[in-house]
Amino acid sequence: MMASAAGRYAAALFDLANEENHVSQVESDLGAFQSLLDMSDDLTSMVKSPLYSSEEQSAAIEMLADKAGIGALTKNFLLLVTKKRRLPIVADIIKAFRALLAQSRGEVPAEVTSAVALNEAQISELKEMLKASVGKDVNLDTHVDPALLGGLVVKIGSRMVDTSLRTKLSKLRLSLKEAG
Repeated sequence: MMASAAGRYAAALFDLANEENHVSQVESDLGAFQSLLDMSDDLTSMVKSPLYSSEEQSAAIEMLADKAGIGALTKNFLLLVTKKRRLPIVADIIKAFRALLAQSRGEVPAEVTSAVALNEAQISELKEMLKASVGKDVNLDTHVDPALLGGLVVKIGSRMVDTSLRTKLSKLRLSLKEAG
């Protein structure tokens, strides 16, 4: 992963944040920015679209960073990424940063997708179950995908466990086609 552009940017940000003892601040800032991306289709299209100039994107990022209370280090990093026309890979950069952070803490990153948002108790229980399974602390990155209908999809490293209702219905449909 670190050979990719996103990996290189994430490693540079992680090293700088580590030097300045702002790792937890940057983690929080990137989480806030990711939440903004997840909540706004307009922001996502602005980030990914080459139709917006670097100046337009920079102005939008600066305004959003100020409104969201994003720290100077993260804000300047996002502006640099924008200037270098790498804003379309910002979600990958955030993911790579989180992976580096988890690795430095001795954690295993896991991605959990559910049909509805999980509450804190469910997240804690899931973390404990995954910790028992992999033998390390687990850093959960949760996503909501209503198309799953129910259940979870859990990805840890190269392993994936899909207990979603959508997958179960697809398997049932396939077995009915084969039988009929």
